[in-house]
Amino acid sequence: MSPKSKRLLLFGISAAFLLSAAGLTLSALKENIVYFYTPSELDILEIGARSIRVGGLVQKNSIIIDGLTANFIIEDSESQLKVSYTGALPDIFRDGQGVIAEGKFYNSAFKADVVMAKHDEQYMPREVAEKLKEQGVWQGEESR
Repeated sequence: MSPKSKRLLLFGISAAFLLSAAGLTLSALKENIVYFYTPSELDILEIGARSIRVGGLVQKNSIIIDGLTANFIIEDSESQLKVSYTGALPDIFRDGQGVIAEGKFYNSAFKADVVMAKHDEQYMPREVAEKLKEQGVWQGEESR
């Protein structure tokens, strides 16, 4: 076998190895990605039973706490979503506060596994802030 053939064979094996490693990495990431939505972007039939994040503002006077179970409504300017969460809520969780709930739909009801509250909108992820600005419900400073 000539040196040129050996290099070509080595290059081919290396390329196949790298492509298979990239494919495995992407398939593992696809299974673990958690998508972010606002209540108006949700399509329950499209989402199915996978885990998602829903972000928006807690609707005023919607928080009902019974022991460790909290029920509340996340809203944006166009839509609302009822959320159920069992566990200790963050200390800064309150009406009108920016919130992100991560969980799944069970029988068309959203059951959150994690609830994250924000001090104010300046700490909000850029994507959430941009969506709130587009909908006209942004409460933070205009420029940073």
